[in-house]
This record gives sequence, structure tokens and C-alpha cells, in this order.
Amino acid sequence: MTENISGGTIKRITSGLFNPFVTVFKRMAEKKRPYTTGEIASLCHVTINAVKKWIASGKLKAYRTPGGHFRIDSGDFEAFISKFKLHIREEFFPEKKKILIIDDEPQVVEYLKGALLSSPDGNKYNIETAGDGYEALIKVGDFNPDLLVLDIRMPRINGFEVCRRLREDEKWSSVKILAVTAFGKEDMEKIVQSGADRCISKPVNLDEFRTNVKKLLKKR
Repeated sequence: MTENISGGTIKRITSGLFNPFVTVFKRMAEKKRPYTTGEIASLCHVTINAVKKWIASGKLKAYRTPGGHFRIDSGDFEAFISKFKLHIREEFFPEKKKILIIDDEPQVVEYLKGALLSSPDGNKYNIETAGDGYEALIKVGDFNPDLLVLDIRMPRINGFEVCRRLREDEKWSSVKILAVTAFGKEDMEKIVQSGADRCISKPVNLDEFRTNVKKLLKKR
């Protein structure tokens, strides 16, 4: 299949290609140094001139070195790939795990989100948030999360109902659910019976929280 972009036609890149490039691109990722136009061209199976046209048109963000050569930061290349739906091997840009945090207290949401993003695995997470169970069910469909961090006692639709609906829907029945509650053992037992994989108590212990998130994501 092909993807047309003004300035060049790109072949969709499949997982079976680019074995010769694995070592060099892993090294680039480790050093976090920018890409050259030649490296981008090789990776995307286009000419260097095509890459320069993407840069000139503003599609691919780049900057010039003192010597006048173009360089492309890894994050800008990843954004370009995402925007134009190109498929690059996971070794180059590992897919981030999607986490949806649901709580009706904004400060709790920000606290949990910050705890994950500041963890050693923070760069592996793509995090969205919701303020209640109703919003959460809508975002599940749009965001397709790997894991829900789910408060139990919320307005409109509570955590018990969110669990029940997800577990009854074959499409979402395998989504991991880490429930959190300030209401003690009864709620914790009930939410697990409703379909949550685990439940921890509030106030949240950050080490326990991060450990549970990591363990549940490994099971996906």
C-alpha cells in the first residue's frame, strides 16, 4: 500500500522490513541525536529530495546546523509519522501504553497522572483523563486504553457500573482495571467482583500504585 504526501509517495513500512537498519536506529534512539535527511529517506524509502520537500512545505519540522545541513529531532519525526499514518518498526518508536485515569476530583487526577509520568516508565505512557464514569465510557471508545485507573464513588455513573458495562462488552472485556477507593474493604471486594483486576485504597501509596500499573500493563 502507499501513502501520498505532497513531495513524494511513501511506501507503508511493514514489520518485515529494515533489518539492516535496526542497529543504527537503535543506536540513534539511545543517543537521542537528531536524524539526517539521508537517514529519514532510507527509513521511509524515498529520496533525500522528497524529504527536503516535506521540510520546505512545513510537513516535517527540521532545523539547520551551522554548516547548513538539515537535522530532524526524533520527536518531530515521530509526530510526522503519526500525522501521515506511516508505520515504522516498533524498535524505533515503541508504542506507548494507553492509560485512562477516572476520578471526579481533579486534584486526584493530576496527582495520579503526575505520579505515572514522573516514574521511570513515564515516557512509555500515553495518559488521558475523565471526570466521571459517563465521560469515561465515551473516552474508552475513542481512546482504546490498555488500562483504566478507576475511582469507585463518582456522580452519574460510578465505578461499579463502569466495570459491569466493560466486562459485558466483548470488545472491552480484556481492558485492565485498577480501581481506587477511600471507602474500605467492602468497596474493594465489590469492585473486584464487578470486574476490576485489582483495587487499592486511598490515600494512594505511590510505590504501590506504580507497581500495580506496571504489573497490569505487562499482562496486556
